[in-house]
Amino acid sequence: MQLTQQQHYRLFSRRAAMLAGAKLVLLGALTGRMYYLQVVEADKYAVLAEENRINLRLLAPLRGRILDRFGVTLATNDQNYRAVVIPEQADDLEATLGMLGRVLPVTESDVARVLRDAERKRPFVPVPVRENLVWDEVARVEINTPDLPGVAIEVEQSRLYPYGGLGAHVLGYVAAVSEGELTGDPLLELPGFRIGKTGAERQYDEALRGSAGNSQVEVNAVGRVIRELTREEGEPGRDVVLTIDMGLQHYAQQRLAGELSASTAVIDVENGEVLALASMPSFDPTGFDRGLSVAEWQALINDELHPLTNKALAGQYAPGSTIKMTVALAALESGLTPAHTVYCPGFMTLGTSRFHCWKEGGHGSLDMLRGIQHSCDVYFYDISRRAGIDAIAAMARRFGLGAMTGIDLPGEKPGVIPDRDWKLGTTGEAWQPGETLVAGIGQGFMLATPLQLALMTARIANGGRAIVPHVRRDAVFAYNDDRGDETAAPPPAAPSMGLPPEHLALVQEGMNLVSNDPGGTAYRARIDVPGMELAGKTGTAQVRRITTAERAIGVIKNEDLPWVRRDHALFVAYAPVAAPRYACAVIVQHGGGGSKVAAPIARDILLECQRRDPARRIPAPYVAASSGPR
Repeated sequence: MQLTQQQHYRLFSRRAAMLAGAKLVLLGALTGRMYYLQVVEADKYAVLAEENRINLRLLAPLRGRILDRFGVTLATNDQNYRAVVIPEQADDLEATLGMLGRVLPVTESDVARVLRDAERKRPFVPVPVRENLVWDEVARVEINTPDLPGVAIEVEQSRLYPYGGLGAHVLGYVAAVSEGELTGDPLLELPGFRIGKTGAERQYDEALRGSAGNSQVEVNAVGRVIRELTREEGEPGRDVVLTIDMGLQHYAQQRLAGELSASTAVIDVENGEVLALASMPSFDPTGFDRGLSVAEWQALINDELHPLTNKALAGQYAPGSTIKMTVALAALESGLTPAHTVYCPGFMTLGTSRFHCWKEGGHGSLDMLRGIQHSCDVYFYDISRRAGIDAIAAMARRFGLGAMTGIDLPGEKPGVIPDRDWKLGTTGEAWQPGETLVAGIGQGFMLATPLQLALMTARIANGGRAIVPHVRRDAVFAYNDDRGDETAAPPPAAPSMGLPPEHLALVQEGMNLVSNDPGGTAYRARIDVPGMELAGKTGTAQVRRITTAERAIGVIKNEDLPWVRRDHALFVAYAPVAAPRYACAVIVQHGGGGSKVAAPIARDILLECQRRDPARRIPAPYVAASSGPR
C-alpha cells in the first residue's frame, strides 16, 4: 500500500524533529564540556599551558678548585671553546661541514657523527663539531663566519690541571657520568656534566660539585627557545685544600723518574699529613675530561708499568727487611732482651731446610741493636722463631700493616700480614715453622704498600702514637702577610699505642746506626748536613726463588736478570734524627738492592723536605707552571 503525500510529510517531520533533537543534545553536551574546560577547569589548564610554554633548565655550577697546602692551584676550571653547527641554519649541512674542514681539522668520522646527530635531534638544536679549540682556531672560525652558515662558537667550562701529571694519582680526574653512576640527582643528567672518578676529585666530589642553578626560558610548540625569562646561578663548588706540598711532590716525582716503576710516600710524623704521594709512571688527567680516544685508552690500560695505578696506595710488595723493626718490637714484647745474642754463620738450619742470610759469609755474633744495623737475616730468623708468627703479626698490625690505613683517598689496598688463622682460612693448610722465619724478614705471604711502610716508620719516629694519614687539610689556617708564617689550630694528639719507650728507643737507635754508622747498610746514603741526619732501614725483596743449584755456582746478579725477575728495592726513613718530623718510604719495583737504589732516593727526598720544611713554614714562591714548582 502506497503512502499518501500527507503521510510522507508527517514521517519526514518526525525524523527531522528527532535529528534536530539529537543535534541539540550533542550541542548541549559540547557546550557543557566547553564550559567545564574553560570555566570550571580554567585555572588548571592555564597552569598546564604555562608549563608547556615555560621550560625550567638546570645550570651546571662551577666546580671547586683543589689547592695544595700553600694555596697553589692544582685543579681548576678553564674555558672550553667548541665549534657547533645549527642544521636548520645551514643550507646544505654536508657542504657547510666541508667548508668548515678548510678552517679546522674536521675528519670524516666527525662529519659522519654530526650528520647522524643532526638526524636524531631537532633542526634548531646545536650539534658539536669540535671541542677544546685553541684561540687561533676560534679566531679562524669567527673570521670565516659569513661563509659558514649555521656554524657558531660556544663556551663551556672544562677541568684544567696546570701541572699535568704532577700529583695526578692524588688529584685523580673527572669524566662524564656513566649510567651506573646516576643517582636520581638531575645535575648528573646534564649533557657534558663531569664528576670525579679517582683520587681527591672522587673523594670530595660532592663538596667540589656545588649546587645547580636554573634558567626559565619561553619556548614555542616545537620546543624552540624564544627568550630567557629568569636566571638564577648555582652555588659554585667549595675549594678543597690538600696537605700536599706541590714543590715537594714535584721533586719526588723528578727523583723517581729515572726508574721504570717506583713510588714514595712522605708523611708528617706528628699529625699524619701526607706531604707527597708519588707513583711513577704518571699520566695527564686532563685527557679524561676532554675524552680519551680508543687508542689513548688502550695504550694506558695495556701499559705493563700500569701508569693509572696509584702504586703508593695500591702497589702491594713484600716489605723485605723494612719489617724488621716491628719483628724486633714483637720479640721484645715477648720477653727477649736487647742483649739477646745470635751467631750468624751465613745461614740457619731448620729441619732439613737451610735459610740463608743476605751476607754469604755471615755476620758473626750480634745483639739486637747490631742485628738491626747490619740487617742480619739469621738474627731475625732466630728472634721471629722465638716470638712466633702471631706475635709478629699483631705488632705489625699495630703499626698500620695488613689493613687499610684510613687515608681519605679511594683505591687503597690492605696488603697482607699473615698469621696461623689467616693461612688456615685462606689456603686451608696449617702454618709451618719455616714460614715464620721467612715472615721475620718480610718475605713469604707478607705484602705492604709504600704508604703503609711510611706510616709504620712515622709511628716509630713519633714515639708510638697511632697517627692516621690524610690528604685533606681540615684545620682552618691563615697567613701572616708580614712574616709569611702560617698559624693553625693544633690538631688533637694521636692516641698512644702503648709501647714501652725503651723498646722504641732501641729500634730508633738501630735505624740511626743503619744510616749514620760506617758499618750500617745505608751509610753511603746518609745525610751529612748537620741537624738534618736521617735514620733508616734498607730492604730488598726477592720476587723469585734462588735454587740450591744456583747458590752452588753463584747467585745471579740483579743486573744480569730480566727486569721482571729482579728484586724490589725498598727503603724507609725519618728525619731529622734529633727531632723527627718527616717519614718517607720508597719502593723501586724490580730496582735491585734497597741500599743501592731506594736509599739514595729517600735521602734526597728527605733532604729536600727539610730544606722546604713544609710543616713549619711557607717555602719560597713557585716558579711558572711550565717548569714546575720550586
